[in-house]
Formats: sequence, structure tokens, C-alpha cells
Amino acid sequence: MSAAAHPAPGDLSFRDATEADIDTLVALIESAYRGDDSRVGWTTEADILEGQRTDPQGVLDVIKAADSRLLTVERGGATVACCQLEHRGDHAYFGMFAVSPALQGAGLGKVIIAEAERTARETWGVREMHMTVISVRDDLIAWYERRGYRRTGKMTPFPYGDERFGIPQRDDLQFELLVKPLA
Repeated sequence: MSAAAHPAPGDLSFRDATEADIDTLVALIESAYRGDDSRVGWTTEADILEGQRTDPQGVLDVIKAADSRLLTVERGGATVACCQLEHRGDHAYFGMFAVSPALQGAGLGKVIIAEAERTARETWGVREMHMTVISVRDDLIAWYERRGYRRTGKMTPFPYGDERFGIPQRDDLQFELLVKPLA
């Protein structure tokens, strides 16, 4: 696992996160999903979840985990996005995806997910990418479907009562598994 940055489409660069990135990445993830700042972008979960999306320990756990990478995406030296890739046997798991709210809607997400898929395929030789999305996030699921992911109908419960994942504002939250074959 190399921490060196490598060029990417456009003016983005991708590298593996280090412990020095933790505070920046927590702030980025929180800004993309929680609180009023997240409302600038379209990926906000502020209406369905309050509290935190992640914390420094959660980010550190992803950085340190075996068969896991937390890709940090930079533009002009500033961190603008991140995503988790985890090798899980015959597939990779894609998670912790965040793009700065001020930059959402500009096409960065498409570039980043394509690079994540390429990285997982080339690094681990996996044939599928899996992710879980809160099932009531119809706009977000539709975005992933336009990128080749399909809904499976396989649900896992939301961890109600564990504030590390946020404070639910409704009682019907669950995660749906989305899957995409990787060529």
C-alpha cells in the first residue's frame, strides 16, 4: 500500500490517508453529511440524522485496518474528497465517501468513484464493488444506479442507539446493499 500521490483525471490527485489526515478527513466527512454546512451540497443527511457521521477513531480504524485503504483526494494541495476501499474476499467494499459540499454537483463524484473502482480492481483483482446506502436516500441511490450499481433488496438494520453513527430523526432507517460488477 503506497502513500504516494498519483495523478488522476483532471487536476485531482489520489493518495492513501495517513494519521496526519485524520482531523481534516473527519471535518470533510462531517461537512458532507451533517449539520447546516452539509445543506450546501446534495448528499446531506441532516434531515434524517443528527450528531456525528464519524469520529477520529473511526477514521483511524479505516486507515489502520488490514486490506483497507482510505483514499484522500486532493486538488491544488487541498483535501476535497475521500473514500474507503476494503478488500472483502471476492469483492471490495466502498464507503466513507465524501466530497466537499461546495464542490458537489461538479462531476467530481463520478471521477472519484471510477478511480476507486479501478483501484480496487487493480489492487485486489476483485470482480464486484459493494456498498450500503440508507434505503430512504432515493436521490443518492439513483445517483449510484446511474453509475452501474444495482439495488439488491438486502437490508441491514441501522444501529439505533449507537450515537457513533448519528442520532436518527426517524424510525425507518436501514441500509440497502448496492452491487456493481467490475469489468
